[in-house]
Amino acid sequence: MNAEKHRQEFTANVSHELKTPLTSISGYSELIENGMVNEQDTIRFGKEIHRSANRLLTLIDDILRLSELDATSESQQFEQVDLYELAQVCVEMLQVNAKKSRVTLKLSGQRRLVYGNKQMLDEVIYNLCDNAIRYNVEDGNVCVTVDEEEDTVFLSVRDTGIGIAPEHQERIFERFYRVDKARSREAGGSGLGLSIVHDAVLAHGGTIAVGRNKPRGSRFIVSFPRPTSEETGI
Repeated sequence: MNAEKHRQEFTANVSHELKTPLTSISGYSELIENGMVNEQDTIRFGKEIHRSANRLLTLIDDILRLSELDATSESQQFEQVDLYELAQVCVEMLQVNAKKSRVTLKLSGQRRLVYGNKQMLDEVIYNLCDNAIRYNVEDGNVCVTVDEEEDTVFLSVRDTGIGIAPEHQERIFERFYRVDKARSREAGGSGLGLSIVHDAVLAHGGTIAVGRNKPRGSRFIVSFPRPTSEETGI
């Protein structure tokens, strides 16, 4: 019964999230089609249509990814993955976005192996870093760290952004849950990124926690079990 309730809520949320940009696209395009706007407004409406279309594409991509994670993780290929190397590639790829947002993005730590699926782990790192940039402030910082502690390998993503109030921290991994709905939509978020991160981490037998980064901002810590001798082949 609980699973059915979640399915119904998810379907309702998807319908709502799809309807909003589609309504925007339909409304603006109808005005343009009927010649009811001047040249300057046509350019502005075109930008709004483009933004709404991009939001739809992001939403659809994230829904498909969640469906894959819900289906099964057994078909995913697991292997030894250097988490630091994966984070390095991701950080380099996001440097352009960080510079546009006037955010400094840095990586520290050292080579650490985990047993997992490379694509899923890449999505974990990318989503956390992308969010840290999106919801930061000008001249802010994002610090990514890969290291180990006791029997776990961890990934830490710290930012100096707007932060997440304690009352929201327990719910941010829920699908379509947004702390700041207006800013999330303005930033192009689908409301599903952290759900994808959460499900991917669980598929690896890991844990994810969120807390406050001092003096301001948020800190996400993802912990994975250290690979066994059978997994490493040693």
